[in-house]
Parts: sequence; structure tokens; C-alpha cells
Amino acid sequence: MQLLLVEDDLNLGQALLKLLRTQFTIAWVRDLAAARSRWAAAAYDLLLLDLGLPDGDGLVWLRELRNAGCQTPVLILSARDALDDRVAGLDTGADDYLVKPFEAEELLARIRVLLRRQAGTAAPHISVGDLSYAPDAQQFWLGGEPLRLSPQERRILVTLLHAGGKPVSRERLMQQLYGLADVGGSNALEVRIHALRRLLGRERIETVRGLGYRLVAP
Repeated sequence: MQLLLVEDDLNLGQALLKLLRTQFTIAWVRDLAAARSRWAAAAYDLLLLDLGLPDGDGLVWLRELRNAGCQTPVLILSARDALDDRVAGLDTGADDYLVKPFEAEELLARIRVLLRRQAGTAAPHISVGDLSYAPDAQQFWLGGEPLRLSPQERRILVTLLHAGGKPVSRERLMQQLYGLADVGGSNALEVRIHALRRLLGRERIETVRGLGYRLVAP
């Protein structure tokens, strides 16, 4: 499952990233401009949205998303604890509202509820050509045959799949895998990509010069 966290507080954002990346593929941004950019580049299963952001109010963006027909679950994380604020968040289109500070276990429980609810209406498989993925089982098939992947290979493939054919940068893939934005000369990602190409066929994962990698149907 791929989550987008929009949170400007550095300490809280780092803590949430550490908590959530053990169970989910998660991207973290700190303002609305970056959130819009990330949202346009990939498909997410859940949006964790702060409201008081440096370049605007998260509710404004939430309203834009809902007006555009977006059905992705949204969990607001905000210090605004007044009844009117909570009602406004839910009326604008949030699926849940959690007031800061909160306990990690409560956050995880609410995320699980929203993802279970979403899975009830989601398509059981996501496919690109004869490569398919069942999110609930976290299982890939190629030509109807199950694939045996390492956890790292699966996370790379899920990230590429959710990008919907758009390139995914090397930096983002490394961040999704290891929580690292800059790994210098490490070739860990290239090793995983090479392994996936040997398994799936080189033509399925394209290198897009200057942009990263993308998953395509051969």
C-alpha cells in the first residue's frame, strides 16, 4: 500500500516516516506544492493530510481533489481541535480526522480501517499487460504464474506499478525502499532493477534518461 504524508513539521514528519515505512510504502512532503507534484506523478492508496501548511490550507487542496472526483481515502492530521474545525474537515471530504498529538497505535488503527474500507470497493487486481498484482495478498503474477520476489523487489515493483506508466526517480525509489533521499554511490537500486529485469524481461522496466524508471507493457 502506498501512502502520501503531507506534514510540514520536521520532527513529526520524521517520526511518522519511521513508523509507517515499516508497514507501507510512503512518500513524505512538507508543503502543498510538493504534494500536488507527487500526487500527479503516482497513484496513492491513502492521503495523510496536515492543514496548516507553509503555502496554504490543506482543506483547499482537499476540496480540489474531491471536486475533481478523487475517491482516495483522506485522513486529516491536525492540531485544530475545535468542533467546527473537525466538522469542516469531514464536510470538505475527509474520511477521518485525528487531532494532534495522537498515539501511534491509534493512527495505525485508523489507517487500517480506511484501507480495509477502500479495499472493499477496489479492483482485486492491478494489471500491466500480463503482469498483475493483488494488493490484499501482496502477490504478483506474470502470465498467470505467481512470482517469487524479495521484499525489496516487491516494493520497487509496487511503486512502479502505482506510478501508472510515469517515470519514478531513482531518489524516490531509494527513499521508498530505505528511507534515504541521497545514497551517494550506492548501486543497491540498480542491483534490484537488474534482478527484476532478469525475471520479468528487460523491456518491462524502462530507463528514462534523467527521470528514472518506468513500468511498461511489452
